[in-house]
Amino acid sequence: MVIEELKPSRHVEGRWLAVLEDGSILRVGEGEVVGFALYAGKELSGEEAERLQDAARRSGLKAKAIELLMRKPQSRRELGRKLREWEAGEEEIEAICDRMEELGYLNEPEYAGRIVRHYAQKGFGERKIRDELYRRGVPRALWDEALSQIEDNGPAIDAFLEKKLKGSHDPKDVKRASDALARRGYRWPEISDALRRYGMEVYD
Repeated sequence: MVIEELKPSRHVEGRWLAVLEDGSILRVGEGEVVGFALYAGKELSGEEAERLQDAARRSGLKAKAIELLMRKPQSRRELGRKLREWEAGEEEIEAICDRMEELGYLNEPEYAGRIVRHYAQKGFGERKIRDELYRRGVPRALWDEALSQIEDNGPAIDAFLEKKLKGSHDPKDVKRASDALARRGYRWPEISDALRRYGMEVYD
């Protein structure tokens, strides 16, 4: 198999296009260009062409992983799921995830903290945030450290009650607001304390 033309991609920096004699195009990274000493006119043996294609596929998976992580941070489990969709093997997935961690693109402690801050700022309680950490595949060992970033929930709960109740002390309205807070992940002790601050009599 002869490389008829080797040229840099106009769309992806660091990507090269190797146009083969059968008209097919092999997309390779700079590492493959150097590692396989590629140049226009080079003839590849069948085994060499197969190894190059395999290396180019792995390089492409890494590039896609970096692009994804730069656009949207992920947990290791989420990235692994995405790599499976891209038809990566299990050993490749482990190797790519390890490499992304080495390069700093995959940082689960930072990702866990980001999730906690985002949902806390949106007015959700700890139970809801824990559910979100679980759903996103963040290791449980990282939860406590990330959740320690949550500041006092009191002002957020108070603001929610004021907005929902608008001065009402009707038990039905209060129950609806309490139920809504529970759905947002707040625990009953937090809710009952807020109701007392609002001026309601609460019996634990």
